[in-house]
Amino acid sequence: MNSPRTTLYRDKSNAKLMGVCSGIADYTGVDAFWVRLGFLGLTFMTGGSTIPFYFLAGLLLNKKPAHLYSEPAEQKYWQGVRQNPKRTAREIRSRMKDIDRRLADVETFYVSNNPRLTAEIERLR
Repeated sequence: MNSPRTTLYRDKSNAKLMGVCSGIADYTGVDAFWVRLGFLGLTFMTGGSTIPFYFLAGLLLNKKPAHLYSEPAEQKYWQGVRQNPKRTAREIRSRMKDIDRRLADVETFYVSNNPRLTAEIERLR
């Protein structure tokens, strides 16, 4: 089952015609201008055979829910998940290790400068 944040939608808020190109742009994280330009180039190269696929996608794809992303950072995160889930997982793991290291530094500083807390921790062992 796909998460609503990893599904391709039509983006009517940034649409020029039906919102297919802006939906692809939102899904991939590429600027909508470049997606539209690529679609236009592909249309000319194939003699217009991509136009029916555009309208078919416009009819079949759901509209993007307004509440899908609460902030731009969340949108960027989900675009990264869709592009490369393994890389996103590595980045999150790296951030968590960094947070854990910084927390250990804070604990070490606090415990080493507080003999009463050190004695209490030793008493609990």
